[in-house]
Amino acid sequence: MAQEGASVVVNDLGCAPDGTGKSATLADEVVNEIKSKGGKAVANNDSVITMEGGQRIVNTAVDNFGRLDILVNNAGAYRLSMLEDMTEEEWDIVIATHLKGQFTCIKHAIPIMRRQRSGRIINIASESALGHPGQAQYSAAKAGVLGLTRTLALELGQYGITSNAIRPRAVTKTVGATVRNMAKYFKIARVPYPAFFLGSADKWRPEDVAPFIAYLATDEAANINGYDFVVYNGTVSLMSKPQAIKSIYHPGGRWTVDELINVVPTTLAADLVNPAPPLPDA
Repeated sequence: MAQEGASVVVNDLGCAPDGTGKSATLADEVVNEIKSKGGKAVANNDSVITMEGGQRIVNTAVDNFGRLDILVNNAGAYRLSMLEDMTEEEWDIVIATHLKGQFTCIKHAIPIMRRQRSGRIINIASESALGHPGQAQYSAAKAGVLGLTRTLALELGQYGITSNAIRPRAVTKTVGATVRNMAKYFKIARVPYPAFFLGSADKWRPEDVAPFIAYLATDEAANINGYDFVVYNGTVSLMSKPQAIKSIYHPGGRWTVDELINVVPTTLAADLVNPAPPLPDA
């Protein structure tokens, strides 16, 4: 963003990948890097999980640069745990960071963008929204981000504000620590290690994702609204929106359970495959 001429507020709580702790070092490092290359940037160390934090993050942009044109919701926290073993705290911190954290910033950005009659909201989702063992709360939050993104597109498009989502494949500090622990954890839990990660994680660089995020913020992308994209290693894929694949209809308006037992296996469920069939000893 800075290379393309944007004045940037770098928000980072400076916590560990699991959401604990706080330090101003990380945000300051990025700000200093941008400034060393002739760009404009300021740091902010507020947490996105509070309404006050979201307000202060938005205010930092307006106070320092006079306006807010682009909001990229990229804050994250991660806790690896099967749902049966997951604690309430492990659920809450991930949902709060990934989903509520987008709400707190978006809510305070909307009035500014509406007055300007322009704006770009770019939310970071994940392919984990399709389902991923060991991170139920993360998957749930990222699926929520997609619903939030589409709703914002409908609510705000009339004001010249677009809302889109990115599902990045990028080995960041958080993902790198996760990938290293995941194979061992899944083996213990008797869950197949996702082929998604095999042999590719070392090629997924954040630098490959950033240009498309910057593109969505341009005037040329003004007609792209309410969509989500998978971005990695030179690849950009437009994802489909959920839609009905096939349907069955009852002439009387209501199915009985016995009728469904007879009809569904040869219609709706004819080609369905169980992604995690029972183990032999189940």
